[in-house]
Amino acid sequence: MTQKEPIFRNATKDDCRAIAELAVIAGEGIPSYFWSLSAKEGQDLLDVGENNAASETDNFSYRNSTIAMINGKTVAMMLAYRLPDATDAEDLDELPELIRPLVELEQCVPGTYYINMIATFPENRNMGIGSKLMFAADQLAIKHGCDTLSVEVFEQNEGALRLYQRQGFEVIDSRPVVPHPCYAYDTNILLLTRSVNTK
Repeated sequence: MTQKEPIFRNATKDDCRAIAELAVIAGEGIPSYFWSLSAKEGQDLLDVGENNAASETDNFSYRNSTIAMINGKTVAMMLAYRLPDATDAEDLDELPELIRPLVELEQCVPGTYYINMIATFPENRNMGIGSKLMFAADQLAIKHGCDTLSVEVFEQNEGALRLYQRQGFEVIDSRPVVPHPCYAYDTNILLLTRSVNTK
């Protein structure tokens, strides 16, 4: 019997390749750029991403990933985690200029449950999987003691912005994009939040 509804589960180390592939889709060129900086000569960027996703300490890790599966195949993932409290804020001057506005916006919403990435493979889109992952985000936020979800979106990524606004997110702040060859955006990064749905 063909399964139509996705099954959601916590990722394991066996999912690191799929997490890397989906991070390329979700990351707007940023993951690939940073992976290229640490890749050895001739090394495939997905191999770098897969190794990074196996981290036990970094935010980009299988530990913070939820996998959606249909008929035994990974179709989507969400990478999300609780942001540090204000006292644990990173020093922005220590960060690459490219990601500084992203982290600065994160620091505007300390202690929220932050959705870093949601991605679905192209052949599995328009099935409502992204919306169902948002329900999973609510459950995880409750588990981590958070009452607010947060997410960042490039203003020009209209599809992603619509998804979050349909889910009740509202724009609360923004920062100008730092132009970079790894992505095509040149306006603003938007910070959106909504209250966790406890029902």
